[in-house]
Amino acid sequence: MAAPLRPRILVVDDEEAILETMTFTFEDDYDVQTSTDARRALELLDEKSPVAVILTDQRMPNMSGVEFLREASKRHPETVRIILTGFADMEAIIEAINDGHVYAYIAKPWEPDHLKQVMKQAVDHYELAVENQKLLVDLKHANVFLEAVMDQLDTGALAVDAAGVVEAANRPVRDYLALEGDLQGHSLASVFKDHGLEQLGATVDELGDDASRTYDEVEVSVADRMYRMRVAVHSLADPSGETFGRVVLLREISHEPLRRRFEDVVARVAAADGALRPVLEQARGDLRALSEEARDLHIDSSGVGELSERLSRTLTAVDAWLDVDDTLVAEDYPDAQLLQDRLRVAVARWPQPDQIPARVRELARCVEDYYESGENPKQPVL
Repeated sequence: MAAPLRPRILVVDDEEAILETMTFTFEDDYDVQTSTDARRALELLDEKSPVAVILTDQRMPNMSGVEFLREASKRHPETVRIILTGFADMEAIIEAINDGHVYAYIAKPWEPDHLKQVMKQAVDHYELAVENQKLLVDLKHANVFLEAVMDQLDTGALAVDAAGVVEAANRPVRDYLALEGDLQGHSLASVFKDHGLEQLGATVDELGDDASRTYDEVEVSVADRMYRMRVAVHSLADPSGETFGRVVLLREISHEPLRRRFEDVVARVAAADGALRPVLEQARGDLRALSEEARDLHIDSSGVGELSERLSRTLTAVDAWLDVDDTLVAEDYPDAQLLQDRLRVAVARWPQPDQIPARVRELARCVEDYYESGENPKQPVL
């Protein structure tokens, strides 16, 4: 049920006259619900939720006010509970207050102004508690979203407080370093030591102590494999400039030499002038060799994964160009539509679609002419 425009209160008393008085007292400020029966009041509490405050008499047939509020607190713990009582019931009321079932009590006979004041305080208390709960939920959601985003990065991240105790660690850093268990609350130095990463810890300390160095590179042994990591350390400061922690960033760069070689192969093909076939054949061999080297790294990281995917796509393009050229020469009447489709796929796979080699563009025109005329000159283009 949607929250009412005015705070909703529930008044429970077995005397109709009392309920009428309470309704008259509070109806200008609150949405007032009433009941002469405590059991029916529990049903109303469910039906009319959210209810900000319950005001109930202690002495009622079938169920006392304390018993009623104890059950109400189980069903709707956020609802604030007030009880009307006489002096003879004070011992039970004090016990209920100590147990947390009652926010306040009003002694009979009550003063209307005092009752209004206590009710306003109770409603304010409820609204503040609800707002705090909403903020906590929003904060938890924000943390979930932030963690989800951080876990999708290809950079490992460790956040530590001023004492070097781990406050957060994203999924990539756990994967890169094979970190196990709950890291939060443990010192970063002990985490590195427990996982045999003392050299990495020394690099982190050196970067933290030397503000002039933005990053360093270090060889890391994880599960009998060597990784090369680029490590950066950034201080965390509050608005006053006081440092309260650090963020350690780790990026796996073992694949970067392979990436640079891959980019050289692509650039060589794109810049080829004259006969392209020998350049493509050399590139095919280089790409296959690079793919093998990437597999031999045995590194499950986004950087290696992306490189492997780019190698595969580029090799598909090179194979297609060579095969289409061969088919035009070897066959009298090859399937023109199939040749066009292969060329379109090749262009989509090529990592630089705006830098297609001139001989490949000429091959595409040759296939288009063959598609329209049906005449195959059976001459190599590349």
